[in-house]
Amino acid sequence: MLLEKDFYFVRHGQTDWNLAHRAQGQSDIPLNAEGRRQARDAAKAAAQLKIGTICCSPLSRAVETAQIIQAKSGARIEIFDQLQECSWGEKEGDRRGAWYEDWKRGVETPPGAETYERFLQRACDAINQALEQPGPVLIVAHGGIYWAVQIHATRNLGESLPNAQIVKHTAPTESHPWWQATLVRQ
Repeated sequence: MLLEKDFYFVRHGQTDWNLAHRAQGQSDIPLNAEGRRQARDAAKAAAQLKIGTICCSPLSRAVETAQIIQAKSGARIEIFDQLQECSWGEKEGDRRGAWYEDWKRGVETPPGAETYERFLQRACDAINQALEQPGPVLIVAHGGIYWAVQIHATRNLGESLPNAQIVKHTAPTESHPWWQATLVRQ
């Protein structure tokens, strides 16, 4: 369960492996030129949000996205190891296919990979740790980390989170007993 606090989330900018539909996992793949451009666009939007803390994954694609945003927002950056993408073990670098669906269903975990359930618990714990920082909090992480948000703070923005699109999550209240998710205009 997520702490019921408003927060922002942005998936890192694009990488070459995103373009090739390869499972990046914890492989430290850097942003490409388009990913840096996307991060600059996100930074312009974030500058208007009065972010208190940027919490990010230690992987370079997230750190660089966070640094680009931080340059415009002035918020401090805190790196959380637990915000890393899922480890897919020997399947990192492969295209997603039957192995990926089997992994999500808990049928089979690739050698060296995290189980789906263990990963989701780690992601939820990391998000809650980030939400304890001075806010508003912007989490800069990965599409897989966002699955924990989708499970606990449902959104209606499509199947996967686009690169470098900031989403505001508004916690439930007595008058609004469900999470609300809204794309921040860039």
